[in-house]
Amino acid sequence: MKNILSNKKGAIEMSIGTIVTIVLMVTMLILGIVLIRNIFASAKGVVDLTDQQLRDEVNKLFSEENAIAIYPGTRYVEIKQEATDGVGFGIRNLQQGAAGETTFSYQVSASDVGNCGVSEAVAESWIIVGKAEDDIAIPIGGNIVRKVMFQIPLGSPLCIARYKVEVQAGGSAYASDFFDVKILAK
Repeated sequence: MKNILSNKKGAIEMSIGTIVTIVLMVTMLILGIVLIRNIFASAKGVVDLTDQQLRDEVNKLFSEENAIAIYPGTRYVEIKQEATDGVGFGIRNLQQGAAGETTFSYQVSASDVGNCGVSEAVAESWIIVGKAEDDIAIPIGGNIVRKVMFQIPLGSPLCIARYKVEVQAGGSAYASDFFDVKILAK
């Protein structure tokens, strides 16, 4: 009789231990999923960043020899139809043999609309602010940060378009880079 009760008690203890282990594993799995979701959700769009935060993020992307840096560093942004978001970029004055300030200008244009089924002019019309700017004075070794804001109208094709940032210094080509915009459904 005593042996049977001992076996039942052992079986119950083992069952409780197994249940506790399963509950702990499920809890850790849920916490891991929440942590990963928060990490990916914390990547803010340019719209959510203040000017100082954007400057800080772009400055992190500059390397010693980089004349232009684009934020996000992946050069890829997803924008939903009827939403406003954008891309930040910085221009650094790395001109050799110059003194004082140099006057820069930039222009953002659609360079590849790929499978979008729209013209480059239509893709450029999605840019609402920051398409071009002239007469930007940057001291030697200094930099500036600008935003290119997009608003994608409802009915726009769900596709990826590539945009090119061309920078000129004193009227001649200085640097260029690109970024991609993926249009998502509303």
